[in-house]
Amino acid sequence: MSTSNHPSQTLATFAAELSFERIPDAVVRRAEDLMLDWLGSVLAARSARPVRSIQRFAEMMGPAEGPSEVLISGRTTSPVFAALVNAAASHYVEQDDVHNGSVFHPAAVVFAPALAVAQAVGASGKQLLTAVVAGYEVGIRVGEFLGRSHYRTFHTTSTAGTLAAAAAVGRLLDLTPAQMLHAFGSAGTQSAGVWEFLRDAADSKQLHCAHASAAGLMSAYLAKDGFTGAAHVLEGAQGLGVGMSTDADPAKLTDGLGTRWTLAETSFKFHASCRHTHPAADALLQVMQQNKLKAGDVARVVTHVHQGAIDVLGRVVVPATVHQAKFSMGTVLGLIAVHGRAGLTEFDRDFLAPEVAAFRDKVMMELDHEVDTAYPARWIGKVSVTTADGRTFSGRVDEPKGDPGNTLSRAEIEDKMQRLTQYGESATADEAKAACARIWNLAGEARIGRLLG
Repeated sequence: MSTSNHPSQTLATFAAELSFERIPDAVVRRAEDLMLDWLGSVLAARSARPVRSIQRFAEMMGPAEGPSEVLISGRTTSPVFAALVNAAASHYVEQDDVHNGSVFHPAAVVFAPALAVAQAVGASGKQLLTAVVAGYEVGIRVGEFLGRSHYRTFHTTSTAGTLAAAAAVGRLLDLTPAQMLHAFGSAGTQSAGVWEFLRDAADSKQLHCAHASAAGLMSAYLAKDGFTGAAHVLEGAQGLGVGMSTDADPAKLTDGLGTRWTLAETSFKFHASCRHTHPAADALLQVMQQNKLKAGDVARVVTHVHQGAIDVLGRVVVPATVHQAKFSMGTVLGLIAVHGRAGLTEFDRDFLAPEVAAFRDKVMMELDHEVDTAYPARWIGKVSVTTADGRTFSGRVDEPKGDPGNTLSRAEIEDKMQRLTQYGESATADEAKAACARIWNLAGEARIGRLLG
């Protein structure tokens, strides 16, 4: 069958045959930026209870030593268990990257397995970066293929993430195009992860990332050994598109392969919360700063949002935990109004503080046609603010802080990484600085060793 009517094969061939020389320099630099951003998120979660649970499981089940680094503990183990723990840590503090159009967090499910396997097979920096780009390009396109309907129930980072992980690891293992397609089939049949956990403030989000990374890694290794998978696991008659979506579009699986680099479209997260809150947070901050308002001056805030924000954030009314608070639009805007930022420290200390809770109860979400039509390609922030003395103000942000058109500089990324590391008490300032220098020069590394220490 020709690749023109077999998009999974086209995508698998691209991932298997991608070379470092084909990747534009700007995309390589962006991949380095995203890796450093990811490392900060991992290190910030060192003491997180759900991450610790997964770490203890890995220590019980996996070897006590191995070639791959568990970043939050400094121990080493097998690639699969290192990927499991590092991926779980990646997503906990809600500071990892996001691709708007696919509503997908690539770093958590690409860097964790790619680093673990690169350390195990003795890959070079160029080989690791090539694998990472392959993982991003595959995972983002799978997320776009699955569409908006998928995201209403499924956590795309967990579902598309299995294929992203398989692509990255498969590239490091030098899978042939045929083997890569088998890896996709095995990864796709393990895709899972639903949003129901938000209603209970459960820990499933960390399991989602851990499972996707480990399942994708396993799929690539199995394919290398001759294990077969469904050839049309994405677009087939009983594939993911049919089972997990009502608007799946197979054309998006191959959109611009080799010319449109979706990794370069990926955004950094500025606030320590669900990305759906960021546009409104930036718009509210704009209103409050321009009009010199304080939290107590505000009587009501209407956030004009897309349906995806309502689907995810609407389930959280009064958050029970810090993590659940990051999915509460009112809490995030309350922290913005009170502190001017919604960072890790502010969430830990004040997510239920009386002033923040009072502001939370003034916030409502309202579906907006313009915002909803633009989503997910663009995440527009619009708010309407009414003050206690009857004044009204409107705020609008077309590109939230961290989007490609309003991105973070390398200095800002390094500062963010230092702050995350300090928060997690997982590395000294000097160790963090050394890690920054290594990642900025990753392409020159002959062999990927430990990132820390």
